[in-house]
Amino acid sequence: MIIIVDFGSQLTHLIGRRLRQIGVSCTFVQPEEVIEVINSQKPSGIILSGGPASVYADHAPTIDLAVFDSKLPIFGICYGWQLMANLLGGEVNNTQKEYGPETITFSTNVFKLPSKKSTVYMSHGDTVTKLPDDFISIGSTLSVKNAAVINSKNKFIGMQFHPEADHTEYGLEILTHFALIICGEVAAPLDISSKRLVKLVKEKVGPRQVICAVSGGVDSTVAAAVIAKAIGSQLICVYVESGLMRPGTQQRVEQIFAKVVPAKLIVIDAQKRFMQSLRQITDPEQKRKIIGKLYVDLFQEEAKKYSDVSFLAQGTIYSDVIESKGSRHASKIKSHHNVGGLPESLTLTLLEPLRELYKDEVRSVGRSLGLPEEIVEQQPVPGPGYAVRIRGEVTPARLQQVKQADEIVVEEMRKSKWYSRVFQCFAVLTGAYSTAVKGDERVFAEVVAIRAYESRDIMTSQWARLPYDLLQAMASRIVNEVPNISRVVYDITTKPPATMEWE
Repeated sequence: MIIIVDFGSQLTHLIGRRLRQIGVSCTFVQPEEVIEVINSQKPSGIILSGGPASVYADHAPTIDLAVFDSKLPIFGICYGWQLMANLLGGEVNNTQKEYGPETITFSTNVFKLPSKKSTVYMSHGDTVTKLPDDFISIGSTLSVKNAAVINSKNKFIGMQFHPEADHTEYGLEILTHFALIICGEVAAPLDISSKRLVKLVKEKVGPRQVICAVSGGVDSTVAAAVIAKAIGSQLICVYVESGLMRPGTQQRVEQIFAKVVPAKLIVIDAQKRFMQSLRQITDPEQKRKIIGKLYVDLFQEEAKKYSDVSFLAQGTIYSDVIESKGSRHASKIKSHHNVGGLPESLTLTLLEPLRELYKDEVRSVGRSLGLPEEIVEQQPVPGPGYAVRIRGEVTPARLQQVKQADEIVVEEMRKSKWYSRVFQCFAVLTGAYSTAVKGDERVFAEVVAIRAYESRDIMTSQWARLPYDLLQAMASRIVNEVPNISRVVYDITTKPPATMEWE
């Protein structure tokens, strides 16, 4: 078993996920618990995760120096490497920021990689400028000399980039080498099967009833399918028509729970309540929290109609949790409506069978349950829907604009066969205005942004290289068919540094 010290990186739990892929067990520990866990659990190695702090900042998380005397292999990633360097006598400075893909060149092939050069994912503001004793640099980028280092004597490794990120080439190979060769672990596949999830739900729920929030998306549908298999008629699914989702969502949900997942479905029309609650609200965090509270209020109102509803089930997955500050040292990126938007007044017990899984793992669970491919592979839509794709206030007019623009994006992507090739594609009302000329007249109107990207687990992404003709078709239709739009721009920002949604 390998222990992962959690310093709060948005990618920390991806390290565990990669070890799970390799077939190596791991446990997450807080920095102050490391010595205790070493003594009690006898791990084969230690990974120090990244994190949002600077090692020289007040109250920055740290570990006991005795960790480095444990004779265990230690792998420091990003902040973890900087902390290692700082504690062992090196120097860390705010000298060179890197966010997104960079090319690394390895000077020595310690990890037996197929190429000396590869693309890695960076997300840092600090850099190790002086190595501790016995460390040598084995890899560098254009800006960072000590991007990969090793202390062969003590089996210490440091990397400024994130090998756990899906878009780091050979990242899995690096972690595999550390786990199997350096730590001496033996790969044994771990169980993330639907059978295990069904068993856990059955044990937790017992004879009580569950209200499950469903949206037609893959996460909530798979969660409902797991729960339905576990408790059958004790499950009551609730779809709230907020008016903020893509057109046709209600009809799709009704079809799923009539023909695919055997469960009772309640539909609540709450479009007026959502629009009233969002009036004059422009702050993204406020939007998310208002929407989250209203959803829960509606679910709890529905639960009161039944005598024995004890649980509120959701399709929460791990990327929702970590972006909503799911660990002690993490930085909150945004409140997901089903995590950071939940009110303290919640009286039902949360049931989240997919909480520790990533999107591709959720899809695997869905397939093992026999869900159709069109459900399992559909593009995700955020719970707050168009409310977080409208920068600024959500008004009826702006909601109609973004729906029209988004439908055009989806139609053109489907027509060109690109829709199934990207993880997600959508339109955003940016809140920015620019000048246009329409019919020889000056128009000062809003700018629409298109976002389309490729990802596997939502924690990292690359923007999709869409053909120019496709971009032209979408842009032309949007400025001609959607009222009060001046121009269209295409978002080519990776994650990191950008998030998937604009809000």
